[in-house]
Amino acid sequence: MSFITLLTDFGYRDNFVGVVKGVILGINPKVHIVDLCHEVDPQDIMSAAFSLKTSYKYFPKGSVHLVVIDPGVGSERLPILVKTKDYYFIGPDNGVLSLALEEQKIEGVIYLDNPEFYLMPVSNTFHARDIFAPVAAQLTKGISYQLFGKSIKDYKKIILPKPKITSCSIRGEIVYIDRFGNLFTNISQDLKDRLKKPIIKIKSKTIEGIKSSYARAGPEELLTIWDSSNFLEIA
Repeated sequence: MSFITLLTDFGYRDNFVGVVKGVILGINPKVHIVDLCHEVDPQDIMSAAFSLKTSYKYFPKGSVHLVVIDPGVGSERLPILVKTKDYYFIGPDNGVLSLALEEQKIEGVIYLDNPEFYLMPVSNTFHARDIFAPVAAQLTKGISYQLFGKSIKDYKKIILPKPKITSCSIRGEIVYIDRFGNLFTNISQDLKDRLKKPIIKIKSKTIEGIKSSYARAGPEELLTIWDSSNFLEIA
């Protein structure tokens, strides 16, 4: 059983998601397609990278993760495929894959320059349809990843901002906001021992302590909690 996950900023108003799925199913009708998210803010590479980082590992090994947040579509940025020990990652080489790849053993990076696997003619505005989707589908049919193009040595990386730590404080940043308005910070639970009796300040607001659940706070009350990916969340 093969899986392809889709993470895009396409939304559902237009036909883009449906067309990408149609291309995939036209090549492999038996593949299972999972909509990871299509409501990433337009062109928000960091938000998409964070979403991928906190979700890819929950899928079966061998899954193909297709990510299309692509403000540089049609430009000189490369379409790439990254093979790791456990997964395949496909998308534009703009850093959107890089936070997830930090945690994986990389076995190969391919520049997708073999037109044999393209949907022709290739549009300069829809590489998700014409390049990424066909490659993802062919992968699930057992085509070797090395046949899709030239091997390259590296890929573009973005850096998740690191908290600034002093003897008496940790200064973090908001890196993601979900549809409930919850704020996800870059302060990980690894720093929990530094937060014995934490006082969290955000703008003019002060929050004392970290709750064990959302229900521990009253209506309209701000709270902090360790989220499901072990980052400090303000809710």
